[in-house]
Amino acid sequence: MPKFDITLLTSREFLVAENGDEFAETILEEDRLLTSALEKRGLSVTRTNWDNPDFSWAETRCVLFRTPWDYFNRYDEFEPWLKNTGKVTKFINPIEIIHWNIDKHYMLDLERAGINIPPTVFVEPGDTRKLSEITKELNWDEFILKPAISGGAWHTYRIGKDNIAAHEEIYKELIRDRSLLVQEYQKSILTEGEVSYIVIGGEFTHAILKKGKADDFRIQESFGGTIHEYTPTPEEIEFAQNVVRTSKPGIIYARVDVMRDNNGKLSLGELEVFEPALWLRKHPPAAELFAGIVAGILQDKS
Repeated sequence: MPKFDITLLTSREFLVAENGDEFAETILEEDRLLTSALEKRGLSVTRTNWDNPDFSWAETRCVLFRTPWDYFNRYDEFEPWLKNTGKVTKFINPIEIIHWNIDKHYMLDLERAGINIPPTVFVEPGDTRKLSEITKELNWDEFILKPAISGGAWHTYRIGKDNIAAHEEIYKELIRDRSLLVQEYQKSILTEGEVSYIVIGGEFTHAILKKGKADDFRIQESFGGTIHEYTPTPEEIEFAQNVVRTSKPGIIYARVDVMRDNNGKLSLGELEVFEPALWLRKHPPAAELFAGIVAGILQDKS
């Protein structure tokens, strides 16, 4: 019999919070909140890093992805771990959804299904064109360059016409073995920020407004970004819920990042159903809802 019902998945960096590490402490606070909600439903919960060599994944009934936030720069290790671990335990969200969402090509699926996204082109490994050649064809004043498999603004660059040359070398290095996105820069990121809508069990629970430091497009807390309470309009809630409905079936929890595009329309920045920050500490009832859904899934499988 498995030792644990649920394993919350993190990375070694966030197993504990070193003195003064406020970012890591918020991660631990979130996991404590979720753990408490799960344990109230009679479930046994543990927490470990995905690359823990001493943990037997067959001894947990399911793995709930939380903060394995080093996967993208260790993907050659993470991808086989994902494949092998998925054979011996259940993933939440399901592994098929994780495989789809981990690579940002999913944005094209959503665009084809009618979801508004920023103008985006993908450049595939081995493309011999210079970055200047690609962007000249697009005729954008500013654009964002980032890998298709990435997180936390890793190798994410805001580039204008006047500094393309300064990014040619890193572009050349990245394109050797990974797909890249080139997206038109959306100006509202600086003026209005980005709103994250949390959707659990298909229903909107709460929203968070994220803003970057002065003149910084990176809104992540790890880069000094700040989060604020936010009350969305019915139109915004419907947009977020529709993104989830339009995606792969079986999504249990999701974060839908939305901005206003350069035409003032709601636009999907990213859909996170793999390892999203959920800001449960800002809306504890969402942790209770989440725990109830997970408990129901495990009861159905028992």
